[in-house]
Amino acid sequence: MTNLELDTVIVTQQGAVATLILNRPDARNACNAQMCRDLLAATDQLGRDDSVHVVLVRGAGKAFCAGMDIKENKSLSSADMLGRRALGFSAYAAIERLPQAVIAVVHGPSFGGGCEIAAACDFVLASSEAKFCYPEVGWGTVGATQRLPRLAGTRMAKELLFTGRVFDAAEAKEIGLVNHVYQSDMLDAAVAGMAQKIAAAQPLTVRLTKRCLDQGVETTREGAMAIELLAIDENLRQTNWKEALAGFGNEGAAKGAPTAGSQS
Repeated sequence: MTNLELDTVIVTQQGAVATLILNRPDARNACNAQMCRDLLAATDQLGRDDSVHVVLVRGAGKAFCAGMDIKENKSLSSADMLGRRALGFSAYAAIERLPQAVIAVVHGPSFGGGCEIAAACDFVLASSEAKFCYPEVGWGTVGATQRLPRLAGTRMAKELLFTGRVFDAAEAKEIGLVNHVYQSDMLDAAVAGMAQKIAAAQPLTVRLTKRCLDQGVETTREGAMAIELLAIDENLRQTNWKEALAGFGNEGAAKGAPTAGSQS
């Protein structure tokens, strides 16, 4: 069971679902060095907890995350700023490497580093009130040049990064940054339903599927098929896949859906 309270991050767990909360509401959850360190500590603990099948990433207060902490960064030298950015990269990558399914729940503004945190999750569910922005160029820095084009395409990434314009959840969904958009009063129920659906699946099967997807898109088709075959072998050896398959057939029959081998 994972329950953790750090300076800027809180982790709670209910059943097989853990919630990682960015907890600097007075600063709109701006990501400072301490939050980066807290994210590294929290993800390390979550990644080793087999009782956690799904991780939700949320922001406390009215914002998801306002990006990097400008007040903190103003006091840094160029060398210190480079180290600070590398620390941020490590924190985002730690979220990305979590073996569980990770869902970003964006209910308000998500700017700069907040978009990076959301993009490091497996997918994003957003409120219709959510706003997104990549202000790095306007802040005189370089950032978000790797995850964004993989999600939205290079041309759209260039537009969003060069202009730093604010866009809403509907557009974020249209260009692939967000999976689903819900009215504010419906977001929590939708998140809970999806999290429970994923948590009910074989946890190792979900982890292996995630590994195949993440590693497969970075290699050749032949290499990706080899990765999947190895995952299939591990899944067959380490899970009760026959029981899961039988349960799936029974569930389909209960809902009136045809099952494999049935006659229509």
